[in-house]
Amino acid sequence: MRYDAMKLYYAPGACSQAPHIILHETGLSHDAIRVDLKAKRTEDGADFAAINPKGSVPVLELDNGEVLTENAVILQYLGDRTNLGEWLPPLGDFRRYRVLEWLNYITTELHKSFAPLFKPDAGDEVKAFAKKTVEQRFDYVEKQFAGPYVMGEEATLPDVYLFVILGWAEKMIGLEKWPRLAEFRAMFAERPSVRHVLRFEGSLKEETAS
Repeated sequence: MRYDAMKLYYAPGACSQAPHIILHETGLSHDAIRVDLKAKRTEDGADFAAINPKGSVPVLELDNGEVLTENAVILQYLGDRTNLGEWLPPLGDFRRYRVLEWLNYITTELHKSFAPLFKPDAGDEVKAFAKKTVEQRFDYVEKQFAGPYVMGEEATLPDVYLFVILGWAEKMIGLEKWPRLAEFRAMFAERPSVRHVLRFEGSLKEETAS
């Protein structure tokens, strides 16, 4: 099997930004295809629902036709496809499970807690409850955060996912209550791979993408 023709289906600023960053961090060859999640169409006019019936990003399509969905699984797959073991330690290293533990916490507790905040038809009471839940989750992460990265001195898969989630929080509720997380967000944003993806997805419009 070849691994040189992967396709990442993404939407700007969505959680698909995490594997997009990892693809650039690891140097894995890929094409990035933008998706209009409202219209369920790709930038070249394809029916996105035919690619992923769930209708959500990210989607990682391999050159053999296999399609992976679910952010945490795609990140783990990419971590296993590179020799840069710091992103996802190999089997036999217990630290691997600590990385996956954090990755799954961010997926199930942080990411999903934001869902009502993205829904325009969610009532004020629902959104207030969701905001309180998100804040409680961030309180936990702030307290447990090893620094300068989630797991300590080296960046791992949870860092890219947390970076994206903190971007949502920055816009919706602010990061003033969590100075360590705010510092991490600012620091991680300076990585070349992150800046490239932000430019590519349109978040750094003042700069010209290379």
